[in-house]
Amino acid sequence: MHAVTAAEPGGPEVLTLTELPDPEPAPGEVLLDVAATAVNRADLLQRQGHYPPPPGSSGVIGLECSGTVAALGEGVEGLAVGDEVCALLAGGGYATRVAVPAGQVMPVPDGVDLVTAAALPEVACTVWSNVFMIANLRAEETLLVHGGAGGIGTFAIQLAHALGSRVLTTAGSPEKLQVCRDLGADVTINYSEQDFVEVVREVTDGRGVDLVLDNMGASYLGRNVEALATEGRLVVIGLQGGARGELDLGMLLRKRGAVVATALRSRPVAEKTAICASVVEHVWPLVADGTVKPIVHVRLPLAQAGEAHRVVEASESVGKVLLTTAP
Repeated sequence: MHAVTAAEPGGPEVLTLTELPDPEPAPGEVLLDVAATAVNRADLLQRQGHYPPPPGSSGVIGLECSGTVAALGEGVEGLAVGDEVCALLAGGGYATRVAVPAGQVMPVPDGVDLVTAAALPEVACTVWSNVFMIANLRAEETLLVHGGAGGIGTFAIQLAHALGSRVLTTAGSPEKLQVCRDLGADVTINYSEQDFVEVVREVTDGRGVDLVLDNMGASYLGRNVEALATEGRLVVIGLQGGARGELDLGMLLRKRGAVVATALRSRPVAEKTAICASVVEHVWPLVADGTVKPIVHVRLPLAQAGEAHRVVEASESVGKVLLTTAP
């Protein structure tokens, strides 16, 4: 197979397309012929040498893909060779073939083409598991999404809006803020010009938000807690602003708030299987009827993985950047 590898940690230029042995599906796994994969910020960290794959996982970068079932490992049921699917991966997506546990393989939602489906697994599983399965966002509650124009943000806005929540979001330019409004955000905040805590206070009459979905980590920690309503929940899913911050426990106590930090990649297969099944049951119908749409910024060939990383690293994209295996 062909796969993108990094000879050493470094910038986007270290990514090269090379040949590797084809993977073989172990018992309980499925072998996929990959149609496309998507670039996530975790991929940038792995390229830089900061985010190694979990033990036993492929060392090839890539946390999601779409493709066609090529072979079934022993004991796999409910799938057949030739099925068009998408999959949540622990690694291996930047390749023409990948082996993945069967429970992390999902059907392509109706109405979505095979390549575009590569934009769905990571965002759908991340948003659904964190915002709804863990933090239990309910209709009529208020969600603040940081980085609303990114892959996670564009999906979270749409899904929360569709399920009846009020959505506030931050982004860094008027153009990106307009995209967020078009996707269903009720309030948009330009983080380069506005203090999101002040805006939250103003638009909620001082109450705060019920849930914050945060990709920044340390640099936003204190202000995120300030922005919470009583019994509010802060869910941290990224550390773009650092890993170590100061937490005002007194404020958290007074608000009876909760801070949760999660990672999807390192979860056991059984947990990821349960998340994928829940996504197929609850989220795929909304994708199939067009209520929630995958947002794709650009499609590039696999050989241009370095350029794809540059685009994501520079925050130039809106939604997802895809890498396709077709010439």
